[in-house]
Amino acid sequence: MNEALHALVQAVAGWGLDYRFLFDAYSRASLVDGALTTLALCLCAALGSLAVGLGLACALVSPRPVLAMPARAFVDVTRNTPTLVQLYCAFLVLNMLLTQAVGTGNPFTPFAWVVIVISLHKGAFHAEALRAGLQAVPATTLEAAGSLAFSAPQRFIYVQLPLALRFALPALVNNLIDLVKMTAIASAIAVNDVTYASIMIWTQSDNVIEMMVLLLAFYGALGLLVNAIGRWLEARLRMPGYGQ
Repeated sequence: MNEALHALVQAVAGWGLDYRFLFDAYSRASLVDGALTTLALCLCAALGSLAVGLGLACALVSPRPVLAMPARAFVDVTRNTPTLVQLYCAFLVLNMLLTQAVGTGNPFTPFAWVVIVISLHKGAFHAEALRAGLQAVPATTLEAAGSLAFSAPQRFIYVQLPLALRFALPALVNNLIDLVKMTAIASAIAVNDVTYASIMIWTQSDNVIEMMVLLLAFYGALGLLVNAIGRWLEARLRMPGYGQ
């Protein structure tokens, strides 16, 4: 491991990049901890955003105005305001009010606020993709399911939702790639993600260029991983007669 790291540092030194700080145990541990925190943010926010998106999509296609109208208002407001502003409002306003109400018993950490805000923000984008998928399911397919004595909930769970997820998958994957990049806003409220760890390192070592290259490579690799998983799912879940 150390030999490989030495060889890599020596290789990039020829390009004018100094990564000798990686030999420092503190800097290396800080980066690893930040990377793990970023991965945890991505996983939690991805699951949360998909759950929020599904709930909002169901409300958007509901024939009941009491469900559809609030969902539409939430989606429109959330999609049209910056994520960073939403995070500041949540952490600096809601969190302060909650702390004043319950004192030290406030259960929401900065990590939790980042997950909540990103889940709600990207959930609004997922909702539109899933809404389009739900509405793209042919009515004749649902009628056929009804003729087989499927109840309305059964038609939704076993017929409409699986087809909608397949239709919406490319848009969902695109949203999840954007979600990975969005987790960098966690550094704005001092969550020790990989971006915050990098900022702490370059303020002490004055190696902004090296850290920015490392950040770009890290987030690029994460985005490529999500994209690869998405392409695999598209191929795995492709329906005969669709997509080719």
